[in-house]
Amino acid sequence: MKIINFADSKTVINQYVAELRDVNVHNDRARFRHNLQRIGQLMAFELSKTLNYSEKDITTPLGIAKANTHDDEIVLATIFRAGLPFHAGFLDIFDKAGNAFVSAYRYYKDKEGVDVGIKIEYIASPALDGKTLIIADPMLATGGSMELGYEAFLTKGTPATVHLCCAIASKRGVEYVKKAFRDKPNFYLWCAAIDPDLNEHSYIVPGLGDAGDLAYGDKV
Repeated sequence: MKIINFADSKTVINQYVAELRDVNVHNDRARFRHNLQRIGQLMAFELSKTLNYSEKDITTPLGIAKANTHDDEIVLATIFRAGLPFHAGFLDIFDKAGNAFVSAYRYYKDKEGVDVGIKIEYIASPALDGKTLIIADPMLATGGSMELGYEAFLTKGTPATVHLCCAIASKRGVEYVKKAFRDKPNFYLWCAAIDPDLNEHSYIVPGLGDAGDLAYGDKV
């Protein structure tokens, strides 16, 4: 697995991450959603450089032009609810992509909590066999939900390449994902920033809080 951390680069992504974190901006939900969307757009642009390209003939009103366009069949996926504005940013760039959505959670099949299953409340996805799957989930805390989402999407086929994309990750989450997908060479993890800690409630520290609540309001 290859890991890309944009916080190590000089990029405008850092400005949008700074605004996501800023408590003085948190009361503006529209701005929070828009910043997630902009990070998704910029991350998608950088991700596009890893795709497979070939030269094609494009007919114009005056002749034939050459264009190198990608050949990958892309599916953009997200996990409800916080991932929606982040997903929208990727869709702005990959506007011809298929789209997949899932609401899923982990449960234990045994009293000891060893045998773990996946409960899928809702999933809508095109077939994934041989495609390029991009999973956009803004917060990678423990890594469990990202793994869970991937396993849920596998019920729709096996993609050729997988890009796991987040706005903010924890070091623990990154290590978890690296271990979970260590035998999968065509996996990429894209992070706008990687933070050092998790607190006792598994929130990323310094992080930004609950992305879903900041984007859409508190839940009960």
